[in-house]
Amino acid sequence: MSLTTNDVNKIAHLARLGIDSQDTESYAKDLSGILDLMTQMSELNTDKVEPMAHPMDQAQRLRHDNITEKNNRDKFMSIAPQTEDGLFLVPKVIE
Repeated sequence: MSLTTNDVNKIAHLARLGIDSQDTESYAKDLSGILDLMTQMSELNTDKVEPMAHPMDQAQRLRHDNITEKNNRDKFMSIAPQTEDGLFLVPKVIE
């Protein structure tokens, strides 16, 4: 798929991106290359390929879920302008 400079300008406008007019042709070439690669990839037969979550098949390293701060809920509720049933009351913003 080949994108024109007009296509790039439309995409940039929709994405609210500022692109210099001198770079538009370069962006059109790069984006066209990406879309061509996606077209090639979609034509591949992946019927016998098993889906995987990560190409390296590694586990995610997670930190221990330890409590590091004390519970200040009652303190914060006592200084809040308005509370009800353990909730903070705020002004209605959406009509």
